Parts: sequence; structure tokens; C-alpha cells
Amino acid sequence: MVDTNRRHTSAESDCTESREKTNTALPFEASGDHGRGDNLIRIRNLSKSYTNNTSQSAKSHFSILKSVDFDLTVGETVAIVGASGIGKSTLLHIMGALDRPDSGIFLFRGQDVFSFDNSQLASFRNTSVGFIFQFHYLLAEFSALENAMLPMLIQGIDKAMAKETAEEILVRVGLKERLSFRVTKLSGGEQQRVALARAIVLKPALLLADEPTGNLDRQNSEQVHQLLMELNHEFGMTMVIVTHNATLASYMSRRVTIINGKLTKPI
Repeated sequence: MVDTNRRHTSAESDCTESREKTNTALPFEASGDHGRGDNLIRIRNLSKSYTNNTSQSAKSHFSILKSVDFDLTVGETVAIVGASGIGKSTLLHIMGALDRPDSGIFLFRGQDVFSFDNSQLASFRNTSVGFIFQFHYLLAEFSALENAMLPMLIQGIDKAMAKETAEEILVRVGLKERLSFRVTKLSGGEQQRVALARAIVLKPALLLADEPTGNLDRQNSEQVHQLLMELNHEFGMTMVIVTHNATLASYMSRRVTIINGKLTKPI
């Protein structure tokens, strides 16, 4: 297996230095028993717009989210459905602190996420949120095990412990015989399961998925669907999934869409 010590020394040093500078606990829980049924997220009056350059002399202002209110309890599963371009991914990215709203409040366990400093925001994304995307963004030169270990190494966790935990998660998602395989040698379904393992290795409270089965065939899609639901029950993770897949959406406890910038129930 490729030696990750050298590749991750810088990332681990940065994380350690950041923690030493702040020397304060983050205002959220990173993992563990998430207390199913408790309030996790409260969004109020959240708005987001973009400016498009329609020509050299003209600009258009486009509001994609307008005063959105959204609550999530621990362990809840929600599908955001609807046509492309309505703001589904934008809302997901704001919930994962990958993007900022123009206005409004996003509370995670009662804390205003966008009042965090950069160090706290980075730690929030690393420990409290797991991300799965349509394009898995795995590191091609790394093995399945090394990819799954990355969030723990970035967090500064001991390499031996990170390896043991990542192995357990990869076995859980059905990749026991693929641990040492470079991800380029894996099938599309296997690659997405590596991405899933990476997303949940720190047992985050919130799992965000953007078209997680968009590039998979029916059989692999069904396997990922089943895994998501099993992991929700096992770990109590709240899941928000953007999807065009009607079957996956049907598994969720709630389905919402965005119409004219507002969150609503789908017709």
C-alpha cells in the first residue's frame, strides 16, 4: 500500500496548529450517539442569489432561494427532488457550509454555523458532515483504504486507529476484498461505496448526498440505496439527498422540492 505518512504530514500539522491556536472546543458534537429525534438543523429566512454576466454591459440578478425555512430532526431522511436548476444543490451546499447564503440563519444543534471562524467551519465540514457526490472525487493514486482513511488523518487521528476504523467501514459496505485496490481498478459501484465509506468514517451527524446514484446502473443503484438506509438505521445519521431517482426518493421519510425559490412538498 502507498505510504500516506509523507502525503498527510502537512495536513495533520495544519490541523494540529489550528487546534493549538484556537484551544477551544467546537460548539457542536462531531460523532457518536446523535440522539435520534432531537432537533439537528433549523433554517430560517435563508436566501441565495447569483449574478450572471449576460453581456459585457449588462448583468442579471437571479434569486435561486427565497426566504427558505427548513427543520431537520436527528435520524430523519429527506429527499430534495425536482427539475435541474431549481436550487437543490445550492441548498445542499449551504447546509454543508460549502457555500454561504446571502441572508438568513442556519443553526446546527442551536449554533449559528456561519458565525464560526474559518477553523471551526473547516472542522464542522470534516467531523459533522459527510458528503457524497455524483462524481465521487476519490484520489486516483490512493487505494480504497487510503481514501477512506483521509478524513480521520486530516482530523489528526492516529494512523493505526484510522486504518482500523476505515477497514471496518469498508467491510461494512461490502469491500472486504478490495481494501488495497487503487480506486481506478474498482467498478463504478465499488468507487461510490468507497466514497460512502469516506463520508461516514467519522460517523457524522449529517450526511449530504448529491445524486449519489446518478452514474450507476440499476443494480449498483439499488445496492447503494439499501446501504444508505441501513446506515441511517445503524448510526442515526440525518440524511438529505438530492436525487432524480424516484426509487431512492421513495425510501426517504420526507420529500420536498423547490418552486420559485421556496421549499415545498412535491406535487
